[in-house]
Amino acid sequence: MTDVVIPGGRDVRGTLEEPDSDATPAAIVVACPPHPQHGGNRRDRRLRAVSEALTERGIACLRIDYGEWDEGYGEREDVRNAIRWADDRYDRVGVFGFSFGASQSILASATVDREVAAIAALAPTASLGSALKVVPALADLESGTPVQVLYGERDTTVDWEPVVERARALDGEVISCSADHFFVGQDAKVAREVGDFFGRTLG
Repeated sequence: MTDVVIPGGRDVRGTLEEPDSDATPAAIVVACPPHPQHGGNRRDRRLRAVSEALTERGIACLRIDYGEWDEGYGEREDVRNAIRWADDRYDRVGVFGFSFGASQSILASATVDREVAAIAALAPTASLGSALKVVPALADLESGTPVQVLYGERDTTVDWEPVVERARALDGEVISCSADHFFVGQDAKVAREVGDFFGRTLG
């Protein structure tokens, strides 16, 4: 486990976890936490569970914290800068996020100047304010980019339905969980599904 400072105009830090091996992994996933104004950070239990599943599959994981709150815009740039950092060091980069971070994983991947190999979004919401629209961003992804969307069937916290509908229309992988927005008791299932997805798409 290594602490990382992400270059850019904002104070963005992360925790890098790599598989127990002498060889440098070829792939990495940038993991984006939930809303920072509601306590979201890189120590989120869902991010940690996914990180463990990834390293077990030979994939590195960079769990980030966002910089100072900026209505979603600065946070999108934080994710883009983390993708750039990862792309400079690994052959293949995936992006994962939960809730606010799930939406940012799609928004940043659709607008960054680097190739994103795969995206997994856990409980994304359809928009982050008036200008940060997640649903059209799905269509803006590079053609053929694998996308996985996971949602809780009892989630009444975010507007996930339009994202799920668009992902299905674009032949993305959609997985339902018997859970609310917080996926209590579902960490192992989420980690397994996301880990397997990135194992297939980044391996």
